[in-house]
Amino acid sequence: MSEPEITESATSLPSLELIEAPPSLVPIAIELQGRTDVGREREHNEDNFLVADLSRGQRGGPESYGSSVVVGGHGLLLAVCDGMGGAAAGEVASQMAVDVIHQHVVSGLPLEAPLDRDAIARRLVRAVEEAGFRIFEAARADRSRRGMGTTATAAALVDETLFLAQVGDSRAYVLRDEKLVQVTRDQSLVNQLIEAGQLTEEEAETFEHNNIILQALGTSDHVQVDLTYAELRAGDRLLLCSDGLSGMVRNEEIRKILFAAATPAEAAQVLIERANANGGHDNITVITAFFESGLKAPSPTDLPLVYRKYVLPEVEETQTMAGSGLMAAAESLSMGGAAERLRSTPRMQTGVFSAIPIPAPSSEPTPREPLPRSVLALLVASVLALVAAVLYSRR
Repeated sequence: MSEPEITESATSLPSLELIEAPPSLVPIAIELQGRTDVGREREHNEDNFLVADLSRGQRGGPESYGSSVVVGGHGLLLAVCDGMGGAAAGEVASQMAVDVIHQHVVSGLPLEAPLDRDAIARRLVRAVEEAGFRIFEAARADRSRRGMGTTATAAALVDETLFLAQVGDSRAYVLRDEKLVQVTRDQSLVNQLIEAGQLTEEEAETFEHNNIILQALGTSDHVQVDLTYAELRAGDRLLLCSDGLSGMVRNEEIRKILFAAATPAEAAQVLIERANANGGHDNITVITAFFESGLKAPSPTDLPLVYRKYVLPEVEETQTMAGSGLMAAAESLSMGGAAERLRSTPRMQTGVFSAIPIPAPSSEPTPREPLPRSVLALLVASVLALVAAVLYSRR
């Protein structure tokens, strides 16, 4: 059997002259690659991804196949979005997500002054919120697209700080000193059960309802964006991926491939091949980035590389999302919408879940308290009842 063809989409940006960066910021040399593949079972590829250089104000496209870029003082924007909804709807949702995230982050971005970390983090969160609102409105306006939605894992690099805005179960990993760390948290039922101590990692692999995610862009007019961050160091290797990779390739395999690869292009190629070799049940999308220079070397005094929430300071006055009228409440605790992805039929269902608590500000990750079994049983029963009701209503 011949190897599956890998579709190469927007990758890194071509080498161009940098807009003059603030003198206090050292340009960061990065090698990166973005690839997407339909997999072995799906007819359509509903994934999309984004690579954009904020210093140049440029976004990569299908014509850009360079593998190196020097990032200036305004950093880099990356995103992976895994669409859901069947037929063309999932592809529409994920394309809308990457387009709106890019437009919202770069709109009005001041190129003449250094970026404030809180400002870019807030801009990233609101871009993801805006994308969710627009997808929701588009689905409501067109019956053929009802139920469409998408995950989003978006990353913005500002000097050595990588901010990550998460909705759904696409992932971001950082490899450092041969250790692979997931720096995002899946917003899924199975992950909630693992964190509550009700499932082990091994049990989760065969859990009947591991395709249920707790929210996605487009399922309601507002989403709770999980904002985290990582302080990058020279030699770090970053991976953003859809669950077409993480659901088919174990973390240990991902670690070995990412460590052994000589280039980001090789890492992306081998990761996709491995996911397909393991079944290729879903679309597979990866962005790989190797950080070469311009960052500090790792030090024993560095904070450990872990999932770490970033708490934005409160704003003094209410602001609104540009173009939508949606209130930009970064501190909101509501977790609106749940989505089930059925692996055999690409359809998404929605419903309402109770809020998932956000840990208090801390430099260390905060473990969750185990759920009582009665609450766990009620949660699972509610999910199943919700899915059955929506499926019945759509017959």
